[in-house]
Amino acid sequence: MVAPAITADRLLLFGATGDLARRMLLPSLCALDADGLLTENLRIIGTARSEMDDNTFRDMAREALETFLPAERRGGMATFLNRLSYQALDATTLTGYEALAEKVGPSDNANEDGGLAIFLSTAPSLFGPTIAGLKHAGLTGDHVRIGLEKPLGTDLESSCAINDAVADAFTEDRIFRIDHYLGKETVQNLLALRFANILFEPIWNSNYIEHVQITVAETVGLEGRVAFYDDAGALRDMVQNHMLQLLALVAMEPPTSFDATAVRDEKVKVLRALRRVEANETVTGQYRAGAIKGEAVPGYDDELGKESDTETFAAIKAHVDNWRWKGVPFYLRTGKRLPERVTEIVVRFRCVPHSIFEQMGATMQPNSLVIGIQPEENITLSLMAKVPGLGVDGVRLREVPLEITMPDAFVGQHRRIAYERLLLDLINADQTLFVRRDEVEAQWHWVDAIREVWEAADIKPKTYGAGSWGPSAAIALAERDGVSWHE
Repeated sequence: MVAPAITADRLLLFGATGDLARRMLLPSLCALDADGLLTENLRIIGTARSEMDDNTFRDMAREALETFLPAERRGGMATFLNRLSYQALDATTLTGYEALAEKVGPSDNANEDGGLAIFLSTAPSLFGPTIAGLKHAGLTGDHVRIGLEKPLGTDLESSCAINDAVADAFTEDRIFRIDHYLGKETVQNLLALRFANILFEPIWNSNYIEHVQITVAETVGLEGRVAFYDDAGALRDMVQNHMLQLLALVAMEPPTSFDATAVRDEKVKVLRALRRVEANETVTGQYRAGAIKGEAVPGYDDELGKESDTETFAAIKAHVDNWRWKGVPFYLRTGKRLPERVTEIVVRFRCVPHSIFEQMGATMQPNSLVIGIQPEENITLSLMAKVPGLGVDGVRLREVPLEITMPDAFVGQHRRIAYERLLLDLINADQTLFVRRDEVEAQWHWVDAIREVWEAADIKPKTYGAGSWGPSAAIALAERDGVSWHE
């Protein structure tokens, strides 16, 4: 029997002294509190290996808030800090979980006016021991839900092992797998754009759309993630989760409602419809020394301190084999040490079937819809318009952008951290923006097949200079179809 969803009155943060907690989680929670979105009785308990008492943890949290949260969003910070407490714990051993349980309090409430939400911001290797410890201490009852930070495994097999360990203590309706991209306003706006505007949905198919591009570009290199990244690479780090979630949102059928089950049912259909990628439909790369915004940066092998076959760049031509998207390629591109930090979706429409302006000297470009996710959140639709003039020498047409910049469109609204939405939904037990187990496994199934293709064809990363848009082969991947990457 599924337990009713109730708002949590306690939030337990594992990894509470780590970088994610300091930069994102604690600032997000403080901002939610300042906006009056946390219930008055919510307590936040932090736990990690470091030995400290409640006051020391609050001091650490205050320093993090002053560093990473804008001053105008820290209203009532003292009240927020009073919500915090701390319990040291070595998650790898059962010893100590009883003390944590005592600090947290009962995991269930017979009156159904409270519950416990747990957020694991730890290495995936700690998921199994942590779940075992929580179960041992009685912190996995019907009114307990758990949020899991990525990565969830390194392939389908390891992902299934993690999911099995979590499922041993929590039912699927109480498991919240986090992809922080789904907390971004523009990503959520993609659903509104498609399903709240009659202008787009009738033409959102292969009859009118020529291709789709999804780019996730970073200017940074390893940035202290040496061990993790060399084991993961661009395909596991970005494509398997963020990029496939974006693809699913672009390609999904209209759900019956804005409900967790309905939305995720449609996403998983897309992921299962992804065609197996062939060797000539993928390019991998690894950056070498170059320059980013005029500053010299080292190559991947220099940062790593050794040679490696790990890809820091991947470009893929994907296909969704269903009626809506038959024949429409989805070009995916992600990499480190690229010229710009940008995440965007480009929907390129087909040309009009006949131009009445061609004999008058006018050239036309197909319409494009560009959905910017970071660093700026905006939506731009390019339309063809006549250049002003008498036209004695013919008609000239030019692309004109219709742009919606989110901060300008909604003046007075804060630019929220993506984790604000996700933490609030975890506390309130809303799974709509979280990833279901069958989604994760469908993503890994497709990604594992790409790695098999790389291995079978002995595909090694091609080098590219830092500050460029990746190997030249990635440009050719699109250009042989007459497509240019949007830059």
